[in-house]
Amino acid sequence: MLLVAVSAPVLGAIADLRGSRKRFLFLFCYAGVVATGFLFLVVPGDIWLAIVFYLLASACLEWSLALYNSFLPEIAPREQMGRISGFGWALGYVGGVLCLVFAMAMIRWPDWFGIPDSEYLPVRATVLLVALWWGLFSIPTFLWLRERSTGRELPPGTSYLRVGLQRLLHTFRKINQFQELGKFLVAFLIYNDGVQTVIVMAAIFGAEVLGMSQDELILCFILTHLVAILGSLLLGYLGDRMATKRAINITLLVWTAAVIYVLVIEESWEFWVLAVVIGLVLGGVQASSRALLAQFTPKENSAEFFGFFAASGKFAAIFGPALFALITDMTGSVRYGVASILVFFVVGLGILHFVDEEKGILESRNAVE
Repeated sequence: MLLVAVSAPVLGAIADLRGSRKRFLFLFCYAGVVATGFLFLVVPGDIWLAIVFYLLASACLEWSLALYNSFLPEIAPREQMGRISGFGWALGYVGGVLCLVFAMAMIRWPDWFGIPDSEYLPVRATVLLVALWWGLFSIPTFLWLRERSTGRELPPGTSYLRVGLQRLLHTFRKINQFQELGKFLVAFLIYNDGVQTVIVMAAIFGAEVLGMSQDELILCFILTHLVAILGSLLLGYLGDRMATKRAINITLLVWTAAVIYVLVIEESWEFWVLAVVIGLVLGGVQASSRALLAQFTPKENSAEFFGFFAASGKFAAIFGPALFALITDMTGSVRYGVASILVFFVVGLGILHFVDEEKGILESRNAVE
């Protein structure tokens, strides 16, 4: 995913320059669909084939999301960005849960779908389901989403890659025009590291510390994402009513309390309660963070700046798991490993405190090339 982190801002700059975000989105979306579908060919022993198709599908997904997110400043008025971002996340959770339920049914009861229960076919068939799901529900975007920006003519003897890199360097040089955006991206990188680590490590905690079964953990996962539908809508609405930064602060305080609660949790029913709490703020922090970045982003730089957003998200996947592994190894306790993630929420909250939302919006309005 380092490739995604490094390339996303460059890709965004080129897409902005060409006025071709929708075409790039189509390319990466369906390249990811094809790569996902090819995972059906993987059988036991095909480790490298699985790695190649998985990494390709994951990279295409992340590039697609960066471009997809970049349309938010165009299609949503500033006073409704939270609600629209939250609604988008909520629909995503609805689709994700439904797809997961269908996939689980295909694995548990393959005869219902006419799938032979041999050669891992039920499991392999689920990747075809995911590919079909991804490709099918992307169609409305390409039918109805309009590309509002227009491309620019290149000077003779140049290329979009070269000019895209130059544009990116130009953005770095004028970063003083986007001080609030820069501070927010640093805060997002840090607190999102905590969010992503909790998501990944929660199953380990449930299994190792509380002795929960795989079925229980899957049901908890589904419950979390069902509650996240409500959380996305609620926090998106509150962000528009009370200021988006304040909505993010609320979610991060809840995340902090949830991680502290890990230190005392003893019973599996408490894990279910925690799943509900996490669900409420999981969608909320994602929807509100995207909405705040959209408010800080000039429309003509939207794909480029959301490329930085994607890069922050990918770098965030590195430090949290590393700290979790280090503390767990040093203490011999998964509980303390999860609790160590608290530092990301505390530091992220601290940096976010210095982000001036009104100033950031003003900076985006006053931005000049």
